[in-house]
Amino acid sequence: MANHKSALKRHKQSLKKAARNRAARTRVKNAIKAVRAAVLEKNAEKASAAFVNATSILDKTANKGVIHWKNAARKISRLAKAVQTVEQA
Repeated sequence: MANHKSALKRHKQSLKKAARNRAARTRVKNAIKAVRAAVLEKNAEKASAAFVNATSILDKTANKGVIHWKNAARKISRLAKAVQTVEQA
């Protein structure tokens, strides 16, 4: 553990940031799971609603730098493709 006052402060800040990032990544995972579950149920309304929510969460986490923006874009694209297959069927 650090001994200098500034190093102690940075350590506290890094712990807060890590906890915030962990929560954001968990939120992303849960949003994606909700979309995939609705797709498996073949429920178009539920899937599209979950997709809108997941898109918002992914965009926010990418904007804050928790995940890379291309990672978020890839996930959104794949979820959109899955939702479209349910809506067309």
